[in-house]
Parts: sequence; C-alpha cells; structure tokens
Amino acid sequence: MGFEDVALQSRILTLMTLSFHIIYATIGVGVPLMIMIAQWVGIRKNDEHYILLARRWARGFVITVAVGVVTGTAIGLQLSLLWPNFMQMAGNVIALPLFMEVFAFFFEAIFLGIYLYTWDRFEDQRKHFLLLVPVALGAAASSVFITIVNSFMNAPQGFDVLNGELVNVSPLLAMFSPAVPTKVAHVLATAFMTSAFVLASIAAYRLMRGSNHIYHKKALFLTMKLGLVFSIATAVIGDFSGKYLAEYQPEKLAAAEWHFETESEAELVLFGVLDGEEPKYAIRIPYALSILAHGVPGAEVTGLNEFPDDEIPPLWIHYLFDTMVMLGMWLAFFSFVYVVGAWRGWPLIKKAWFRWLTVLTGPLAMLAIQAGWWFTEVGRQPWILRGYMKTSEGATTSGQVDLMIVLFAGLYVILGIGTVVVLSRMYKRNPVEKELAQRESEKGGEE
Repeated sequence: MGFEDVALQSRILTLMTLSFHIIYATIGVGVPLMIMIAQWVGIRKNDEHYILLARRWARGFVITVAVGVVTGTAIGLQLSLLWPNFMQMAGNVIALPLFMEVFAFFFEAIFLGIYLYTWDRFEDQRKHFLLLVPVALGAAASSVFITIVNSFMNAPQGFDVLNGELVNVSPLLAMFSPAVPTKVAHVLATAFMTSAFVLASIAAYRLMRGSNHIYHKKALFLTMKLGLVFSIATAVIGDFSGKYLAEYQPEKLAAAEWHFETESEAELVLFGVLDGEEPKYAIRIPYALSILAHGVPGAEVTGLNEFPDDEIPPLWIHYLFDTMVMLGMWLAFFSFVYVVGAWRGWPLIKKAWFRWLTVLTGPLAMLAIQAGWWFTEVGRQPWILRGYMKTSEGATTSGQVDLMIVLFAGLYVILGIGTVVVLSRMYKRNPVEKELAQRESEKGGEE
C-alpha cells in the first residue's frame, strides 16, 4: 500500500470520527443553554411545564454526553495514532488548549451531576437553577478550547521554526490566532441554533403523532424563538467569517466561490457546474462576493490563479459552502415565519405540511453543521498546519488504518443505534402526561 493511500485512509477515518462526534458535541454545547432558559422561564412564569421541560431535556442530555465522551476520546486517540508527525511537530503548542478542554468538560460534568441529583431538593428553584450556570459555561468553554486548536491549524502563529520543529512557543499568542474570534463565535452560535431546532423537531414530531398537550406547544414555540435568534446570529457571524477568509485564507474563499481571476465587483456564485474555469447553470449575485469579502461592492477579491496549483483546496468545497449557507438562510426564514405566525395567530403554522417542515428543521440544521465542518477541514487542504506541514506529511505510515476504519465504523453504528434505543425507551416509559400527573399527585400529597 502506498504512502498516499495510508494518508487518504487516515483522512477518511478522521472525517468519519469528526462527523459522528460533531452530532454529540453540538448537542453537548447547545442543550445546556436550552435547559437553562427553559428552567428560568418556568421560574419566572411559575409554570410547571417549562420546569418539566428542563428536567426531561436534562435526562436525555446525559445520554448524549456519555456517548460524546466516547467519541471525543476516539478523536484524541486518533490524533496520536493517525497523525503522529503532526503531533510531534505541534503537540507542545496544542497541548495547553487540549488540557483546558478536558478541564472544562470535568467542570461541566461535576455540576451536571449535582444538578441532576438535587431535583426537588431545593424549596427555592432559583438555587437549583444556579447549578446550570457552570454546566452551560463548562460546555461552552469546552467548545472554545477545542475550536482554538482548530483555529491554530488554520492560522498558526506564536512560535519560531528551527530544523522542522516549533520552538520559542508563546502559548497565549499561539492560542489566540486571528481565526479564533470568528471561529469560536460561529461554533457557539451554530451549536445553540442547531440544538434549538433539534428540540423543536422533537416537539413538532410529538404534536404530529397526536400528542396535543400544551407542554409540546410551549416547547415548540420556545425553541423556535431561540432557533430564530441564533440563526440570525449565525448569519451575522458568518459574514465576519467571510471577511476573515478574505484576509487570512483567500484561497479557501476563492475555491468556495469558484473565483479564479482577481477582480473587483466580484459576483457570488451559488451551485452550478464547473466547466474548466467557467461556472455554468449557477445562480449569480452581482457584487455579493466583494461585499462578503470586504464589505464594499467594488472591492477586489483575490482569485485562485494567484496561488500554486498544489496549494489550492478541492473545488468541490463550493457545494459544501453553498449547502451550509442556503440551509442557514432557510432555517432563519422558516423560524421567522413560524414565530410571527404564532404571535399573529396564523392558521398556517398548525397545518400538517407546515408541522412536517418544522420536524425537518433539526435534521437540516445538523446537516448544515456537517457541511460547515467539512468545508472548514477540506477547505484547509492540502495543509494540516497551514503553511508549515501538509496533510500527507503529518500522516502515519502504518498499514493497519483500513482495519481501524472498519472497527471504528462498527463502534459508531453501535453507539448511534444505542443512543436512539435508550432515548426512545426512556421517554416512552415516562410520557409527559404521566410525569405531570405524578408531579401533581406529589404536590397534592405534600399539601
């Protein structure tokens, strides 16, 4: 087996692991804030439905955290096994944020355990609510530190290179690279957005399946409002991300937009088919690429022809970029229609076809997350550490990667099926109506 084949297999296994892990990581970052907001609304309105909403979400969240620990451990293992040359070169730089990510996770896990085991132990719900603050902060901090590692790979700085080694490392300068502000903000906003839409999908599905309980209606309205807020935030941060790419990774932006010649008044190209260097059957928006890149319609945007052929990312990232953007725009538009319709009492939002579209918001948001991360990683190619080490140089030379792909694929299938089975059984055995009745009887007994 050739060296290039092993490098490709390493990339495939890493991509498979990241694609599976990102499902649980996104939920792990976003759901604590949703739980926190639901419980706060319940306390403010003295509404038992929102309190129960937080309680039931928290139970399901624990399952996803447990699986996320396994997949996160797999990523750490694969960093060393599949990319030993990269770790040898950059390990001393990324070790600090990786350690801090683990610390943030344990910080979150400790308070999550206390939160779960102290339900109904506080007469004042506000004291119990305070336990969620470190849970949400820990989840967010965990994503911040791991995104810092990814940012360093895209915009490395804070060191000198001596004989192929990174020396004189300045940890803080390396951690806070130019990529950090937009990447961290985008990761957090999309995690909150996706979690809101996933929870909205569940509520809409329960309504479609005949459970017309007010609990599900409240859950749907709350999560769709949150989805709207964070989808708008995602769009705004995405605009800043475009300007970051234009400044620091212009080849990635040019590849994403099939922009070959450096020119001003550059148009934005959506979808289409590439014929040589000419996009065909594409949707073209005049001046939009110049505005995305520099905020000015007449600004000059660097084209792909300015870069060596062996440093140009794969041009199929264009479809990943377009998928991410179009899904994000659709989710913002759809949630806006829903929220306005709910406020104005439009019968539209209660129709079956509209509810089914609501059910799709969660899967579509997760698909947008996947497209975004694929775009981020594939768009950095051919580099694993941009400007310093190519992906093929960082990979292992082991001939056992193909076996690892099979074994890890089997593990992820088991974990995925197990997650669905456990969550389904847990909620089927404790339907909302049953749990509300139990809580009412408990309160009656106390009185």
